[in-house]
Amino acid sequence: MTLTKGLLAAGLLTLVGMNAQATEISFHAQSPAKQTGAIAVAVGANDTLSLSAANLDALTGGAISKAVAISGFDGDLKSMRVMTAPVGTAYDHIILYGTGESGSASDFNLLEIGGHLAQKANGLGVTSLTIEVDTHAEDAARMAMGVDLGNYQFNKYMSDTDRHNSLVNVSFSLDDAANAEDFFAKELSGVADSVMMARDLVSEPANVIYPETFVDHARASLKGLPVKIKVLDVSDMTKLGMGAILGVGKGSVHPPRMMIVTYMGADDKDEAPVAFVGKGITFDTGGIDIKGSNNLWAMKGDMAGAATAIATVRALASRGAKVNAVGIAALAENMPGGRAQHPGDVVTTMSGKTIDVGNTDAEGRLVLADGVFYAQEKFSPRLLVDVATLTGSVRRALGDEYAGLFSRHDALAQQLLAAGEKTGEELWRLPLHPNHLKTMKSDIADIKSTGTGPGASVGAQAIGFFVDEDVNWAHLDIAGKGLISANTPIAVKGATGYAVRLLDQLIRDHYEGQ
Repeated sequence: MTLTKGLLAAGLLTLVGMNAQATEISFHAQSPAKQTGAIAVAVGANDTLSLSAANLDALTGGAISKAVAISGFDGDLKSMRVMTAPVGTAYDHIILYGTGESGSASDFNLLEIGGHLAQKANGLGVTSLTIEVDTHAEDAARMAMGVDLGNYQFNKYMSDTDRHNSLVNVSFSLDDAANAEDFFAKELSGVADSVMMARDLVSEPANVIYPETFVDHARASLKGLPVKIKVLDVSDMTKLGMGAILGVGKGSVHPPRMMIVTYMGADDKDEAPVAFVGKGITFDTGGIDIKGSNNLWAMKGDMAGAATAIATVRALASRGAKVNAVGIAALAENMPGGRAQHPGDVVTTMSGKTIDVGNTDAEGRLVLADGVFYAQEKFSPRLLVDVATLTGSVRRALGDEYAGLFSRHDALAQQLLAAGEKTGEELWRLPLHPNHLKTMKSDIADIKSTGTGPGASVGAQAIGFFVDEDVNWAHLDIAGKGLISANTPIAVKGATGYAVRLLDQLIRDHYEGQ
């Protein structure tokens, strides 16, 4: 069966990850007859041929074992070699992929293998790829998810077809094909689509995605899923006293919005939900405290946190997670202009607390001040995580390898760190110290939006100022992870959809059905 076609027919893939040609993924009990393109077979540690590799070796007169010996390919985990297919097979290329010691591949390793195979196939210019899998059904399903993520590209605005991925058809061949297909469809495919939804939103230019159109695009991608959508406009936010987010958006012709997506998947619909709140600055000039021109284009991605928040709820809804969940996107465009807020302005938040605007380029904490308080007051969540491309400081501290994690709750911090390790979306815990808050003392308001000391911690404290101490809260600063400058096996250069898989894993492990 071809899974992608089935989902398209059901309307579940429409407008999701569709900027590139959709990857058609299928599962079969044996390799499709007379297939062309490329075939991938596994080699274990110490150049041990898998059963499928051994069968292909016999079919080709020992060509596989000879190639392994000559090239010195030893089957190390995630290693790969490409050989031109010899006589005896209809394929054009054979890809050997290393699986290491038996059982050594983690779930994330399997994603990486699948993504790397997709990218190798594109490099070869083939349209079809057959992947032979000799292990468990779930392994094949996770590799299929990696194929989906690794084959993604944002080519909506490219007229040159040569710049499009060649790979469109991927067939997985394994004994337990039915269970692999079932696990992929129920547990993984919707999560992959949600990651790609977030990538699409972040990849779009700022003349296409601004607060109103973010809502439109997100609404379209949520169509057909069991969620409810509410959107607060300027009038609604004014009535609620959301002076912080309104202040940030004053300088733009595109008015701010707050989008709330709710999914009630728990058996008990009155169960307190998990809540995700995302910073949604659709473009950040810095406002009156304007940024320099170097890489300013990348500020279209300053809404990655909002994309993650909504996409995470989409992921939970797509797999029917047994949990109640809320995603909130705090959306504004931070522009200079005649109506823009000034450094030194004082705004009153929904909480009633006031903020002295120390720098208009510290706007993310303002929109999140209203976002997290709204989540706390309206939903009384048992978990509250905000996600934001908040500070350059966190990137300078952690590079591109980690996102910053801040929490007053050790148990939650450990849960998030473990989920990050499982998914390969790793976090590093950074401090929240009372002294950081002291540096934000204002002479005329409850708090100043800026302070001295470690910038990422100060930013986290600014958000935490609006979250009650007893709320199970964490802040993720993903400033170094929303956009990447080089390919990884499961994400090409550009938007990553970072933290969707991480937060989905957190819910699977600790909050779903509990």
